[in-house]
Amino acid sequence: MLDTDKLRSTFNTVVFAMILIGPATALSQVTNVSPAFDNEELLAHPDSNWLTNGGNLYNQRYSPRDRINRENVANLKGVWHINLGSGLDQRYSGEAQPIVYEGVIYVITGADDVFAVSVETGERLWSYEANLDPEIDTVCCGWTSRGVGMGEGKIFVGQLDGKLLALDQSSGQVLWSTQAERWQDGYSITSAPLYYNGLVITGFAGAEYATRGRVKAYDASDGSLVWTFYTVPAPGEFGHDTWSQENDVWKFGGGTVWQTPAVDPELGMIYFSTGNPAPDFNGSVRPGDNLFTASVVALDVMTGEYRWHFQQVHHDLWDYDAATPVVLFDLEMDGQIRKGIVSTNKNAWAYLLDRTTGEPLLDIVETEVPQETRQLSAPTQPIPVGDAMAPQEVLIPPQGFQLVNKGRVYTPFWTEGVMVTPGPSGATNWPPSSYDPHSGALYVCLTDRAGVFTAVELSPGMPEPESGGEFYTGGPFGNTPLPPTGIFAALDMHTNRLIWQQAWPDRCYSGSINTAGNLLFVGRNDGRLTAMNTENGNLLWEFQTGAGMNSTVSIFEHNGEDYIVAYAAGNVFSGSPRGDNLWLFGLNGTIAESDPAAKTTTIADTDHSGDLPANVEAGSLVYESACQFCHGQSGEGGQNAPTLASIATAEDIASIVQQGGIAMPKFEQILTPQQIRDVSAYVIDLLKE
Repeated sequence: MLDTDKLRSTFNTVVFAMILIGPATALSQVTNVSPAFDNEELLAHPDSNWLTNGGNLYNQRYSPRDRINRENVANLKGVWHINLGSGLDQRYSGEAQPIVYEGVIYVITGADDVFAVSVETGERLWSYEANLDPEIDTVCCGWTSRGVGMGEGKIFVGQLDGKLLALDQSSGQVLWSTQAERWQDGYSITSAPLYYNGLVITGFAGAEYATRGRVKAYDASDGSLVWTFYTVPAPGEFGHDTWSQENDVWKFGGGTVWQTPAVDPELGMIYFSTGNPAPDFNGSVRPGDNLFTASVVALDVMTGEYRWHFQQVHHDLWDYDAATPVVLFDLEMDGQIRKGIVSTNKNAWAYLLDRTTGEPLLDIVETEVPQETRQLSAPTQPIPVGDAMAPQEVLIPPQGFQLVNKGRVYTPFWTEGVMVTPGPSGATNWPPSSYDPHSGALYVCLTDRAGVFTAVELSPGMPEPESGGEFYTGGPFGNTPLPPTGIFAALDMHTNRLIWQQAWPDRCYSGSINTAGNLLFVGRNDGRLTAMNTENGNLLWEFQTGAGMNSTVSIFEHNGEDYIVAYAAGNVFSGSPRGDNLWLFGLNGTIAESDPAAKTTTIADTDHSGDLPANVEAGSLVYESACQFCHGQSGEGGQNAPTLASIATAEDIASIVQQGGIAMPKFEQILTPQQIRDVSAYVIDLLKE
């Protein structure tokens, strides 16, 4: 049997000169630690530091730094580069945005290992190793973390195993740890915790695994629970009447909170968007609008009490949730300054609301949509007045597909597959948007991809799971054979109209930062970090980082120079090359391009398996860690890939796994030849069942 823990350990020992040797390894200590930040510090646009995952409490991801600008960005070079030595296994993705404080960078890998790194030298000051349970199997879309939080001399970490913990900012030692939720019950933490006014606030992933969504706030000093808000109301709570009164499906109703919330200290409110209801694709068991799923929700930040909500999709059947972080903004509209909030959705619309009341800033019209009575579909959907940012109908279907309703958004379905665009993996997804407070432009990363939607009909209807942690979607995640393409768009918040759009040849899967230097920094799947002109999206600079650039950069000033820190590690969902590369860029840099040292040695590079026979049992472990989240537990089609039923032989599978396919990444540099043989044999065995 393949021992994946042993494999990872051996690999790290071979490749890296320095490995993590304990829960926390201190090479040299951090001397300056964060205070209990006040509201003014957390609201300010980041300058010499980058204090929160979103740059400030508004999640604007805007930098007021302008020393790097359109006129000189071509001179930007690497200052230093290091390999972190973590998150290289095929299951991991690198999506974390680094935070920066007083000359130290803090970054977390897909393995939930945390590093403190010196800005001046690239030296690792300390590291923390999470040692996640390798048996975790309730993560929908690759093992990842989107960042850490900071405050009161602590680094706050949410883990895939449901733990929330505080590390000593000076040494990386664990100060407190709480089992916020259990992964065995379907819960995980993939978002960066938010520090605010003595609280550490986090949401939980897990809507695909029969969970009930929630947000929790903890005391930053000791990790004790302060408040909990459930995104699916219980009997007697406001909104419960939007669920079935004949069953208890609300207990497993989804409503994932994927991203770090935003806060308005003046109003005393915290804001976040929520995920899909569960089961995803079979609405027959959950009549009603299913609050507060697929919604923007506002709470009292200190108590967790409900203030308002706006539901973007009633009785969602398409996995049309808002996985990107909400963004707050103050903008003159009709002669007065309005307190706004914007949330983009997988359906390709942006919803602009007054964050004081939850009322639309611009018209959002309840519009009749096609119906499927067996799905108990909602008769209307709220459609914003403005521009969709990605296609919402299929112009030309691929061979073998017959269109229903031109494949338009909100086309319903039942047990026969129906092609609809956007699909469940687009338009927007997890990559965060950025906002320019001066122009009122929102910069958005999207994917153009249709999906094939199918419900699984069971009698009677979808049964309730016995407990959380069970796969509970009510149908497969299906895609067409056409590869996804990317779209990057600029949207005017005054009008909700497009300023410009660009089509990319592959999926857009990186958050953006915009700057006072009129630049947009955004990564590409092929490993490039790029700088674009905010006025039109024109490419002004690019740099090959050596691994998929799927995280969001952070920008800051240190000792009179402006710097950009980027974590390039690749991503399972986008199929980008893996690595563990942390880069610092500046106008004083000397590294002109990624050199061979920047490219990570892979497991395949050290393979000596020869022509050993395939091991089906070992292949099952490879499938679970590298294939299941895309292709499904039984090859039925998962989050990002079609079914496997049409593949004929183990040799065919091995060839595709090794060389890639239409939308399939190459695994020849991720899996050993032996692992490829093993997983190919396992898939053949799986399809026989």
